[in-house]
Amino acid sequence: MLKGKHIIVGITGSIAAYKAASLVRLLVKEGAEVKVVMTELAKQFITPLTLATLSKHPVMVEFYNPENGDWHSHVDMGLWADLYLIAPATANTLGKMAHGIADNLLLTTYLSAKCPVMVAPAMDLDMYRHPATRQNLHILQSYGVRVIEPAAGELASGLVGKGRMAEPEEIVASIHRYFERQGDLLGKKVLLTAGPTYEKIDPVRFIGNYSSGKMGFALAEEFAARGAEVVLVAGPVSRQTEHPAIRRINVESAAEMFEQVMNYAEDSHIIVSCAAVADFTPDRKAGLKLKRGEEELVLKLKPTCDIAAELGRRKQKGQVLVGFALETDDETGNALRKLHKKNLDLIVLNSLKDSNACFGYDTNKVTIIDRNEVQWQYELKSKKEVAHDIVDRIVQLG
Repeated sequence: MLKGKHIIVGITGSIAAYKAASLVRLLVKEGAEVKVVMTELAKQFITPLTLATLSKHPVMVEFYNPENGDWHSHVDMGLWADLYLIAPATANTLGKMAHGIADNLLLTTYLSAKCPVMVAPAMDLDMYRHPATRQNLHILQSYGVRVIEPAAGELASGLVGKGRMAEPEEIVASIHRYFERQGDLLGKKVLLTAGPTYEKIDPVRFIGNYSSGKMGFALAEEFAARGAEVVLVAGPVSRQTEHPAIRRINVESAAEMFEQVMNYAEDSHIIVSCAAVADFTPDRKAGLKLKRGEEELVLKLKPTCDIAAELGRRKQKGQVLVGFALETDDETGNALRKLHKKNLDLIVLNSLKDSNACFGYDTNKVTIIDRNEVQWQYELKSKKEVAHDIVDRIVQLG
């Protein structure tokens, strides 16, 4: 599974650093090429010689090694790696990562890394549950950092609770699961909508909504990372795509989005309607800016084309259709009616009643429901993690 993978293991100053020896040994045994970078404090818990022997590479601590004149380039390491794993990750290091502080080689390598990053936290239970640590973990997850949850048990302090670093075997299993997912959508074509639509009233005014496109763009990146060829039809948002397998088509109105979606729908294996499409558009659009007058202005609105419903009518055998439902009341009931009425395979429900979720936030809280009305409820997570959960459910549909 890990043969030929380039993995950087970062080790920070925690008593759990002793587990890094077993972790490095397991990764090398799996066929990975492992390079170790340590903080100065980590050397007090495990020697660089031990890790150099196990990894078969010199251990990097300082930017410059005066003994042999070697310069350790954090930029080169960031480009070399397929995965950067920091285990153990102390509360101090997590805080610095979350706020862009780069005062050692381990942290500058993190900021330079082009690859996915995983952290395995290790600290006392009160440190782990402190609001600052919880917030730092949320920030890192919003950046796409994957957190390998610590276990509960007896800690070095003598207290019992959550905070001990996951065992090396569990960490390696998490790495396996990550790499297994990378190709599970190879050869699949995905059509995805994201963002709002703007319905013009006149040349300077429009009817719109607060959608930022964050959820849809996170889904596009997740699909592409797992091997899919993605067409992203995006409403007017300033967000940028990163993965080269994403083809972005920019639109403004619901009518434009409808046209582009129908152009690509027939050839798509998976279609996800994540955009917050306007349900109504002005019946007439003024060619010139409307001026303020003494009389009231009355806008006559007409329904827009229902993209999800039309996709449901045109759905082909074997095609997977996923919709979103943002609700303010009777959330589950409304989502179920939409699921069946529009011939969806899955619907992703979120509620405006949930704090720090939906429009504008980097986090979301969703419930996924399938055609059999089986529900999977998730806690508040970063939108990147939510995208991961949604794609997992889609893959499980086969």
